[in-house]
Amino acid sequence: MSWRDILSALLGVSAYQPPKGYGPDLRDPAVERIREQVGGNLALQPTTRTRWYLADLEAARVAADTGDLSTAAQLCASMRGDGLISGLLGTLTGGLVTLPKKFYGSHKESIEALQARNGSRSVFDDMAPTSELALLAADGVKLGVGIAELVPVPGRDFPIMIRLEPEFLRYRWVENRWYYLSIAGPLPITPGDGRWVLHAPGGRVRPWMAALWPSLGRSYINKEHAFLHRSNYSGKLANPARAAVAPAAATEPQRTGLLASLLRWGTNTVIELPPGWDVKIIESKGEGYQVFQSEIDTCDNEIKVAIAGQVVTVDGGAGFQNSDIHRTIRADIIKHHADGLAYTLNTQLIPPYVASHWGAEAVKTGACIEWDISRPKDLDAEARSLLTAAQAIGQLRETLALFGRELDIDELATRYGIPIRGDVDGDGAPDDAPAPTNKPGASPEPASPGGLLN
Repeated sequence: MSWRDILSALLGVSAYQPPKGYGPDLRDPAVERIREQVGGNLALQPTTRTRWYLADLEAARVAADTGDLSTAAQLCASMRGDGLISGLLGTLTGGLVTLPKKFYGSHKESIEALQARNGSRSVFDDMAPTSELALLAADGVKLGVGIAELVPVPGRDFPIMIRLEPEFLRYRWVENRWYYLSIAGPLPITPGDGRWVLHAPGGRVRPWMAALWPSLGRSYINKEHAFLHRSNYSGKLANPARAAVAPAAATEPQRTGLLASLLRWGTNTVIELPPGWDVKIIESKGEGYQVFQSEIDTCDNEIKVAIAGQVVTVDGGAGFQNSDIHRTIRADIIKHHADGLAYTLNTQLIPPYVASHWGAEAVKTGACIEWDISRPKDLDAEARSLLTAAQAIGQLRETLALFGRELDIDELATRYGIPIRGDVDGDGAPDDAPAPTNKPGASPEPASPGGLLN
């Protein structure tokens, strides 16, 4: 069995999916020649849109359900211009990928290789830069699907992951396959083939509808319009109207002269008026802006709840420190996106690397990655719990020995999450350890004279 077959099993690729699409393969020599002519770039030039209306959001939803994500992706790119959306997404995705990483698995060589450091960075960091991971994770959050390419690097035995613009993603319902519109035409995407990375945390069916862009798009568009209306309102009322009061006996030339003086009214203007004449300013109460500000505040609250799961106390831009992400983003949302990104890397990025270095069979036991989202105070509580458990285990062993019984360490390790070296499947025992003599519910073996089981 080849490593690609093993990866297909890991990904759960359907037997009904066609093995090959209608376009050229990414490795095709013709595609390589075209890329060489443009400096290796694969994506087309993205489209920039600066004005959005609710009708555009409706059209994007209809187009997305046909498999065309171009309008939805353009809207997601425009939403980066909103400070609150940009700040909260940066805290979520940028903060997530900078959390501590943990590698696990029974293939120690792959774990040590990925953790190996070259200066201040590791092999994994060189293969999947945090900036590209953050962008890919943001695409998954906003659009429900993201796409990246594993680009070979001369002189290195591993590629580098480059996030691509999701605007050119297309899904063909009749094939159950994703395509990418590139400079060489539509390219069929095969996740996990060693060149493509398809991040779809929104699910396998209509992942774009499980993303945030429908709700964020409505808030973003309404907020932009409210901002423009408020600015227009403020601009009109920034300079109040000036009025001249002339006595009834004033002649027309006198009125015209005073009006000309008002028109020349500038900074620190001084006007001398004869008795009976007056000049005054007519100001609006200026309360009309409140309706626009109320619209902005409503949209901001919807954005906060959509991204952070709560009405946070900051307006974005909290930074990428580990403490900020836990304070700003709800813990279960961090966990959801961390697990989704780890699943993509564990099925499409790390296995090709393991297979190319240690063979296809090593993929089954190769390294896997996860992000440690535990808060510092949770880690402190966990440490105290382990200390208490250790003391309790020692006392239980002594007590049970008096009655000729032995403590089931594996059961305790599983129940209380005590880490055991070599325990990959989480059953509380090393995977290479022999099976226990007694099964649960069976009668214990006779005790030895010392009170402990042989």
